[in-house]
Amino acid sequence: MAELTNPHDRFFKDALSRPAARRDFLQYYLPPAIAELLDVSSAELVKDSFVDGELQEHFSDLLCEVSLRAGGGAYVVVLFEHKSYPEPLIAFQVLRYMVRVWDYALRRRARLWPIFPVVVYHGQATWRVPLNLQAALDVPAALQAFVPEYRYWLCDLSRYEDADLKGEVALQVALLTLKHIFSDDLSERLPAMAQLWQDLAKQRTGLEYLETIWRYLATATGRVSEADLRQAVEAAFPQVGGGIMSTIADKWVEQGLQQGLQQGMQQGMQQGMQQGMLEGIELGLELKFGAEGLSRLAEIRKIQDTDVLKAIQAGLKTVTTLDELRRIYQPA
Repeated sequence: MAELTNPHDRFFKDALSRPAARRDFLQYYLPPAIAELLDVSSAELVKDSFVDGELQEHFSDLLCEVSLRAGGGAYVVVLFEHKSYPEPLIAFQVLRYMVRVWDYALRRRARLWPIFPVVVYHGQATWRVPLNLQAALDVPAALQAFVPEYRYWLCDLSRYEDADLKGEVALQVALLTLKHIFSDDLSERLPAMAQLWQDLAKQRTGLEYLETIWRYLATATGRVSEADLRQAVEAAFPQVGGGIMSTIADKWVEQGLQQGLQQGMQQGMQQGMQQGMLEGIELGLELKFGAEGLSRLAEIRKIQDTDVLKAIQAGLKTVTTLDELRRIYQPA
């Protein structure tokens, strides 16, 4: 698998690579009837990746091999949707992934195991994408029996109250951080998040994981300044907070990460601006053209030029058809 360059990917995969966090995620964030079938303590990560280069644009993957309480085995596919907007073709993309996993199962065990697919989403836009495949295909009734059908389980972090996030403390911290990473008031939320940092620091590897969290906060968004982060750490650890931050800062500089930190913040500001424009475009498409308008998001979100995105936003006020809109960003 290609090295992950998206900070959200890295942070999510690091969080669920921890056995206790992985166990509690399966226990608390899957439907109770499914979790009851699984021996969650047996869940082991499959090192292979089944996401090709095209799919990596949309999500990163974690594949867990887990025993069933009644005997036999299953796979739990956990796909992390790391974009700040829903993916209209997610059901098809997950199906492609599942087929690759079944190929793997046949090579390894000469049999097929059931797969439970999970999509974890932490974007700001409301997820309105169908949860099953045939809804995305609009299949006539007479053809339904001949077309594959399945559904995926959506874990949308925005639907959880902060107090309802469960699991061991490292998992709670990770999900809380992911939930609010795009929030405009992220810096104001740091003191409340820091209360969990105190509990995490008591664990054997807690301080090491806190460094991962702080690095994510510093590089994944432009909404937290170095002063905000330092103030939150010093408030959480009044006796040693300043020393902790100084030590970590020295380490980052020593590893050449200070430049990366600054670049990450600049990129975060640029991404934040593009993200805001894309969300405005999404709303305009939905209000003006409905579901057909939203189908154009897949091609619009590939646009990196801020000026073009601004032109699309302005054009939504005047165009009367989607073809007119397309001519703004795909001129003949």
